[in-house]
Amino acid sequence: MAGLFDKQAEIYTDARPTYPREWYQKLAALTPRHALAWDVGTGNGQAALGVAEHYQQVIATDVSESQLNYAIPHPRVRYIHTPPSISDDELLAMIGGENSVDLISVAQAIHWFDLPKFYSLVSRVIRRPGGMIAVWGYQAIQVSPSFDPILKKFLDATLPYWNPNVRYVFDQYKTLPFPFESVGLGSEGNPVALDIPKEVSFEGILGILRSWSAVTTAKDRGVELLSEGVVREFERAWGGTKLVRNVVYKAFMLAGKVKK
Repeated sequence: MAGLFDKQAEIYTDARPTYPREWYQKLAALTPRHALAWDVGTGNGQAALGVAEHYQQVIATDVSESQLNYAIPHPRVRYIHTPPSISDDELLAMIGGENSVDLISVAQAIHWFDLPKFYSLVSRVIRRPGGMIAVWGYQAIQVSPSFDPILKKFLDATLPYWNPNVRYVFDQYKTLPFPFESVGLGSEGNPVALDIPKEVSFEGILGILRSWSAVTTAKDRGVELLSEGVVREFERAWGGTKLVRNVVYKAFMLAGKVKK
């Protein structure tokens, strides 16, 4: 999936939500050690920054160099570009070696991974006992009774342009393979449902939609999904360009430890 988000790397930084601080507090409370964390598919580092509040060092990796160019600096976060050509052993050495990582976090990204390959690497790098992996994502955005049906119609228009792996997000990770022992935050087939509240401007909601990979893919194929007419329809339903609204991202999480 390298390159899929390169073209919208800058708007991705501003458009996507930050995750609630209490999520990271809950995860940190479930790992006895807090020396090293690995944030995989970090993008611009949104999750890595939250993880860094609880772990001494965070290795934040991504296959997209463009995304990492917009990563937010933090004294405890080390960003590393990991192109698909890198071997598992090379990646393992960059992270910290076998049996070294206390928390592996994957925010809105695991559906892009080669899951058997990634899970094999997880089993090698995660600390035993006590290490944990947590993956989460979000799909629906709830705005208002007048806006939500228009957003649903727009989502339906994007469906032909999504990568097939996004089915895991549309299923809210209920069909995502997750072969780990539950720690009380969801389990395979039964992710825990969470909300992400956020204040968003009209330009912010447009930025969110522009950051969707399907919108970029459609444009590359000569289809402008966010046409002037569609934007005007969104604007009317939003209540004008100057209005800031409270929206809710409907999120889901799975967390677990390597089975004995």
